[in-house]
Amino acid sequence: MAEEEDYMSDVFVNAQEDVRPGLPVLRHIREARRKEEKQQEANLKNKQKSIREEEKERRDIGLKKALGSENKGFALLQKMGYRSGQALGKSGAGIVEPIPLNVKTGKSGVGHEALLKRRAAQRRERALRWARLQSLAAERAAEQFRLRLKTKQDEAKLDADLRRSQRACQQLDTQKQIQVPREPWYWLRPEDEAEEEEEEEEEKDQDEDEIPSDELSVLEKLRLLTGYLREEHLYCIWCGTAYENQEDLSSNCPGPTSADHD
Repeated sequence: MAEEEDYMSDVFVNAQEDVRPGLPVLRHIREARRKEEKQQEANLKNKQKSIREEEKERRDIGLKKALGSENKGFALLQKMGYRSGQALGKSGAGIVEPIPLNVKTGKSGVGHEALLKRRAAQRRERALRWARLQSLAAERAAEQFRLRLKTKQDEAKLDADLRRSQRACQQLDTQKQIQVPREPWYWLRPEDEAEEEEEEEEEKDQDEDEIPSDELSVLEKLRLLTGYLREEHLYCIWCGTAYENQEDLSSNCPGPTSADHD
């Protein structure tokens, strides 16, 4: 029985001491080894912490303690007439308290914090510049959209005024027994009749001083047609009135354009 106990003890000791790779390790031995490593790490951290605390305490005590005669620099100042609490300088206008000590506790090099601050400021500046560019681009896009919309609205209004003038011209010419318009486009026709007449006009020779209608813009057509209505019929499409005479037209109509009637 004693021999069996000695054998089991030798097996346990060998299992603790023999840690060659590939050999099985008992679970409780691994746990004990892991706990021991953690305890060593904790002790090392506590030791480092205590060293830092001791350094800080010694530093604080040294900063709070006033310089005495045992300090060589202070002794030299006393020989030159300096007294404790007196301002420096010949006229006594210098500092009284020493320049405060700025203790650096980090591991970064000198100037690293200033570099980080400068980079952060540069990032903020780039972000602000990007935001301003985005805002300007959005404003420019909105302005271009407004201009396109205004242009389309103006074009639609010109087309509507021209069609209204053509209808008025055809009606007033018919009342005066005018069978043929002065210009083909003075009257408003259905699209099929207009296409047929355009084909016929292309086959005919035009006079040298005659201006083809397809070369005129909508605005030019409207100006010519409204001028004809005012001269021939004393009629203003924006007033919607046929005046009695030229004097009546000049006196009571605001003007020959749409802007005059706004």
